[in-house]
Amino acid sequence: MDHPVQGGVRVQPTVTIRDIARMANVSVTTVSNLVNGRLGHMRATTRRRVEQVIAKYDFCPNAAAQMLRTGRTRVLALVVPSVANPFWGALSWHVERCALQYGYHVMVCNSERDPAREVQYVSALWRAGVRDVVLAASEPALDHLRKFLNRGLNLVAFDRRAEPDDPPSVVSLSMDNHRGSFMAVQHLLTLGHRRVAFLSGPLRTAARMERFRGYRDAMAAAGVDVASAWVWTGGSTKGAGDAKGAELGRLGALTLIARRPRPTALFAANDIYALGAYAATRELRLAIPRDLSIVGFDDIILARLANPPLTTVRQPLRAIAEAAVTQLIGRAQGLPDATWVSRVVPPRLVLRASTSAAGRNGMSSRAFTIPDQIGASTSRRRR
Repeated sequence: MDHPVQGGVRVQPTVTIRDIARMANVSVTTVSNLVNGRLGHMRATTRRRVEQVIAKYDFCPNAAAQMLRTGRTRVLALVVPSVANPFWGALSWHVERCALQYGYHVMVCNSERDPAREVQYVSALWRAGVRDVVLAASEPALDHLRKFLNRGLNLVAFDRRAEPDDPPSVVSLSMDNHRGSFMAVQHLLTLGHRRVAFLSGPLRTAARMERFRGYRDAMAAAGVDVASAWVWTGGSTKGAGDAKGAELGRLGALTLIARRPRPTALFAANDIYALGAYAATRELRLAIPRDLSIVGFDDIILARLANPPLTTVRQPLRAIAEAAVTQLIGRAQGLPDATWVSRVVPPRLVLRASTSAAGRNGMSSRAFTIPDQIGASTSRRRR
């Protein structure tokens, strides 16, 4: 192609889809199918030839024109509580990595677990032509998004089990949160612990409810009554602590350790809360696991770097992210072999050095002025 000269500078001309088709010796429809991910039965040689021409001229389809033709963009949205929690940051990375392989981009929104904020985001996304959304940390009911679901929004609800009255445009992808927490608490019970505390933010999301239920059921299966003194579900009901989860975990652990009888072990609803509990033990000059065994949930990268490394329940984030993206794109493209199926993934307990047998737990023989230490540590942090 001839390059026009303006002001002595050779300018790269605008390349259209028709130019690409002519230079690759294919139809415009073939180029359109390729850039829109509709590969169908396209020959590999044809695909490579078109891709070479596209790369040579740095061809970018007109997103606005695509939206006018189809009513949607090649963008997926991921709504997470907060990427300040490394777990949601890792999920975002996996979703984006998979989406880019299909020529899609990902828009990440931080909802702070606020349903009203989720509605605001989805409304703005809808106006921008985004019809495919992954909603993380979902509430049990999706009534607040029903209007958009009825209009054609495709939604993958992560960390939530499918419900019988879910609209057909919703699928749920989740790890078995109940089973995961049951395994974690059962591990502590097997080590001889009976005073096992539960640490979490407000029990509002489906995942947290299931993790608490797993804790309660594991304790009941072992014949241990759950004392209310061993359960802490504090923090703001709005935001639910993802951006400040470590601090809430610290405060919650300090509160639990101050209660009588003291717990000898602690199960945290996620790793950030567990690492906050680590900070509490340092303030009280307690040793993990000698004085307090701790188990987390998620297996974020910081879990294996903690001192001691954190025993936790691992979520297969890559597999869940790939399932979410491929199902959304398959449905958006109308692929005949696309699946649209809710799934529950089995958990895996990763044993590290933060737990030990109850007989080795020396906290019951030590004396602490814990209420004073809580007040002192809190006041020091405010200064």
